[in-house]
Amino acid sequence: MGSFVRPKAILSWSSGKDSAMALYRTIESKQFDVVCLLTTVTERFHRVSMHGVREELLEMQAEALGIQLEKMRIPYPCPNSVYEEKMRQILTLWKTKGVTHSIFGDLFLEDIRRYREENLAKLNLSPAFPVWGRDTADLAKRMLEVGFKAILVCVDPRKLDPRFAGREFDYSLLSDLPKTVDPCGENGEFHTFVYDGPIFKNPIPVKVGEKVLRDGFQFADLLPRR
Repeated sequence: MGSFVRPKAILSWSSGKDSAMALYRTIESKQFDVVCLLTTVTERFHRVSMHGVREELLEMQAEALGIQLEKMRIPYPCPNSVYEEKMRQILTLWKTKGVTHSIFGDLFLEDIRRYREENLAKLNLSPAFPVWGRDTADLAKRMLEVGFKAILVCVDPRKLDPRFAGREFDYSLLSDLPKTVDPCGENGEFHTFVYDGPIFKNPIPVKVGEKVLRDGFQFADLLPRR
């Protein structure tokens, strides 16, 4: 009997807890060989798009995970047509390297999933959603149980008190979240940066720096702890 060769996949890496849990589940299942972490970086700021995380910290994550990092650099602001063309170019490149699947940490937003599926279908690539449909309250607790550690780096003040920016994603935070806020922030209430967990070879030493209100979002600027 020949040995099973796992399909090669890239994983959409936001630097946050959901993509980290998706990677954890993927590694655990042994279903795919994750050969690349794909992250969108806003060129003007040298930061992870939406999350506002410094490129240096993103690189430290990839190093601790031992997986190649691919940065998709986008302008600010970025028209959707530009985003889609850059994504098409990168996915086409990785397809030539044998990638057949793209993995996402989406939880329950049907329109986002459909958008991803439709765009991948154009390139004859298949999507995978390892944490899709999980109860988000249970999933948030599971993340903590397995040892993931994260900090809230971006908060939408229209949905959550901006003072939550910079807080640790822990049991205390989960109990303090208003009932209207999804425990995983799946409706855009908040975004996180994962600095440790079962898939990391070492923790990322970080500290919370300045807190800034920009483009209607409250950001907590994380700094590498020297």
